Amino acid sequence: MAKEEDQAGGGCGSGGGDGGDGGFIYKHRVQAFTEKDTIVLADFANTTGDAVFDDSLRQGLAVDLAQSPFLNILSEQKVRQALRLMGRSPNERVTRELAQEICERQGSKAYLAGSISALGSSYSLVLDAVNCRTGDSLGRARVEADSKEHVLPALGEAATKLRRELGESLASIEKFDVPLQKATTPSLEALRAYTLGYKATRLKGPAEAIPFYKRAVELDPNFAWAYHGLGLIYGSLGETGAASEYAKRAFELRDRASEREKLEISAFYYFTITGDLEQASQIYQLSFQSYPRDSAAHLNLGVNYIVMGQFEKAAAETRESLQLDSNSVTAYGNLGNIYLALNRFDEAKATVEQALARNLDSVDLRQDLYALAFLQGDAKAMEQQVAWAAGRLGKEDLLLSLQSDTEAYAGHAEKARGLSRRAVEVAKRFDLKEPAADWEANAALREALFGNAAQARQRAAAALAIAPGKDVQAMAALTLAIAGDAARARALADDLAKRFSADTMVKSHWLPAIRAEIELKNGDPRQAIELLQAAATYELGQPMFFIDRGCLIPAYARGQAYLRARQGSAAAGEFQKFLDHRGLVWNCATAPLARLGLARAYALAGDAAKARAAYQDFFALWKDADSDIPALREARTEYAKLE
Repeated sequence: MAKEEDQAGGGCGSGGGDGGDGGFIYKHRVQAFTEKDTIVLADFANTTGDAVFDDSLRQGLAVDLAQSPFLNILSEQKVRQALRLMGRSPNERVTRELAQEICERQGSKAYLAGSISALGSSYSLVLDAVNCRTGDSLGRARVEADSKEHVLPALGEAATKLRRELGESLASIEKFDVPLQKATTPSLEALRAYTLGYKATRLKGPAEAIPFYKRAVELDPNFAWAYHGLGLIYGSLGETGAASEYAKRAFELRDRASEREKLEISAFYYFTITGDLEQASQIYQLSFQSYPRDSAAHLNLGVNYIVMGQFEKAAAETRESLQLDSNSVTAYGNLGNIYLALNRFDEAKATVEQALARNLDSVDLRQDLYALAFLQGDAKAMEQQVAWAAGRLGKEDLLLSLQSDTEAYAGHAEKARGLSRRAVEVAKRFDLKEPAADWEANAALREALFGNAAQARQRAAAALAIAPGKDVQAMAALTLAIAGDAARARALADDLAKRFSADTMVKSHWLPAIRAEIELKNGDPRQAIELLQAAATYELGQPMFFIDRGCLIPAYARGQAYLRARQGSAAAGEFQKFLDHRGLVWNCATAPLARLGLARAYALAGDAAKARAAYQDFFALWKDADSDIPALREARTEYAKLE
């Protein structure tokens, strides 16, 4: 799954004008806009010869107008889709004429065209809002800036006055009108760097925006929205340490953002830094009160619900996001993941196909396709997704790690190790240290679950040496607990509890499971069961939000605890969850071992027939498994005693 930022940039505003009130020429008109109308932004006509104004002014205008709960700017995705349907390049500049045609095709109310020209050392800016069907002017502003440094302030003032002209109430404007120089950046060069990064995201993918966004914050160290953009990108790449660093800086500077941006920055801070998902959810819900048509807020609230395992709520928010922005590739990918988790496989497939038919593509959609192929036993289709990811930053390593889990699911431990090594190597080659550590930690946990304690401890140590991020530390602690290194596992768990005291998934997913496994090794299954009560609310969650699955770690630990406590029926109930949630766990290492746990639970409950059938199901799944896996050898010994 992924999070998404609003279609906004940065800029600032003040200046003078001529004609009417503040440079506006009024015409007799009816109410210009309603809250459901959309407006198309054209690119600025720049006749100054100064490239710094290219694209930057449009981006500045976009962020200024995005403050308004009243105006709805047609999303960049819809603009680019319209250009494709018109037989034009999706990267073509949107001239006044093209904006008018896009406006009509998309059913928008108006287009907004801007221009800038030089008057000696001064600059003249003009904004025109035009009804795209009648050609009538809905509002026009002409302002002058006495220097280059005052261009953004002038743009901000013009945008504010245009909002009033288009029908927004004075009360709304007064509440949601942070000056552009405070909302984003007073630096034209920083705004231009940000804008180039924004374009790079659209043309080549988010990772390509990193150098531009970094340049933006070098030029203006107080550019909150650029820090936020960096946090989002690094989060999508699995670099949670870097994401946290930038999210924290954006949060510190949140007063230098518009009200809308401030809400998003704050929610992402609680999601990324503190991990307090309930607090993040409250902020998104608060944003709906002012911005009910904010597609990104609905989408990101849906992500919170995915992480917490509340998939029906996640589906509702994500569908609402798609209603507001039908070209959001992120929303399609997340919705496919949600339908998978709900075992609604036909709907998941239809969602992905709908996105691809719109020429949308992403690693989240490819994860959905991979999961569907896995659940259908289609090895060729899985290989196609791995091939698609080859050579792609932040994608190849992820698909290789997923393929390693698929091999492990069938008991092909040695093949799985080789693929995990490749995933780690690819991530390192792209300088993605935290994902490299994630794949190493994932492999370590797999070894622990299979019973290879020595290898598990070695790989856990290797993962921590690469990058000891929160997720890596949690997986390493769980691995060490299962592998019998209670002292080291406890130390890591205590450190997690101290550093992430408000983190929802640390408190209510990872720590209960880690501490329960420690108690199991200490021979106290009843204490383990007690500890795992804290995980009941969120055990269906997907704690690593860039990997679209949940491995039911607490349920697996609880099942093991019930086995040790000789409560067969209760254990069977826990392991049955894995069969009931196939679309959530799909190729997790816990999934095949839950089948073995179910066999043991039936045997313990005295139901030999069910136990025998469950063992046979497990052996059928691992019919070609490596013979030296300890869990397999134990299963064969147990089954022989049933015969």
